[in-house]
Amino acid sequence: MNPAEEILDIVDENDQVVDRSPRGEAYARGLRHRCAFIEVRDAAGRLFVHRRTATKLVFPALYDMFVGGVVGAGESYDEAALREAEEELGVSGLPQPEFLFKFLYDDGAGNSWWSAVYQVRCELPVRPQAEEVQWHGFLPGEEVERRLAEWEWVPDGRAAYERLRAFRSGR
Repeated sequence: MNPAEEILDIVDENDQVVDRSPRGEAYARGLRHRCAFIEVRDAAGRLFVHRRTATKLVFPALYDMFVGGVVGAGESYDEAALREAEEELGVSGLPQPEFLFKFLYDDGAGNSWWSAVYQVRCELPVRPQAEEVQWHGFLPGEEVERRLAEWEWVPDGRAAYERLRAFRSGR
């Protein structure tokens, strides 16, 4: 299926479903929907980082420190987190990602979605989808921190990363 045709639940400021819409229309009209963000670490604790392909509907060719994506109509955040993580990493049998928190991402320019943040450890060999991921690697935390100022990151992933950092420090 063309990703623009995928049906999404449209939600209000309280994350209550108010309508359904094709993904392409939701993006074009700035309709609030749901997304899952999954932080993936390997057995050594390194963070999975990737560069999105240039053909992505949103934020093409930018770097991201999360796998994930939109929550389909009628799908739970938990279901989407596992599905998206396995799809993007190219694995099956991943443990259920652990839910950490949820926040409303809104860039003030028409991009707004409820964002559920998860974490999971992946000890399986990854084979990311070529149509989704242009480059990937498991990077140590200090390298990710250094790259924050060097690479162009997806803004919602960057917002989730900052919130996750604050969450872990108890702020």
